[in-house]
Amino acid sequence: MTVQDYNNCVDQYSDGVYRFIVKNIGHEADAQDIVQTAFEKLWVNREKVESFKAKSYLFTIAYHLMIDQIRKDKKESITNNFEEIKGQAHPNTNSELKQILLRAINELNPTQKSLVLLKDYEGYSYQEIGEIMNLSESQVKVYLHRARQILKGKLIHLEKMSA
Repeated sequence: MTVQDYNNCVDQYSDGVYRFIVKNIGHEADAQDIVQTAFEKLWVNREKVESFKAKSYLFTIAYHLMIDQIRKDKKESITNNFEEIKGQAHPNTNSELKQILLRAINELNPTQKSLVLLKDYEGYSYQEIGEIMNLSESQVKVYLHRARQILKGKLIHLEKMSA
């Protein structure tokens, strides 16, 4: 990878990596540190990384750094940044529905949450997600299906509670 290729990676992928990390951990400063460290590792290993694999490399490094951060902080689950929705019979705005969905996503375990965010929010393919998370394509599909089933159950439960 050339210096120009590296600079192109910074321009093309820094926002996506940051969004992925901040949505997972919910803390902007930690997300910035993780993204910075991922790009630093790419720079150190730029001669070993082929430019067409830089995106997967960055997301893989960032994902592992994020997991290390979570373990270091001894968190059992991802930090929930959204306020509790209190006492409303039925959500009546689009933003309230988004908050309910994001609350349900934040209750997933870190692997499930990462899968949902990478596939449904960032739009990565099963193969790309597998490379990022060191899973086979079939594992990605199975784990993502299970995560969506859990989300469905949580949303049905939240709907019944608010009714």
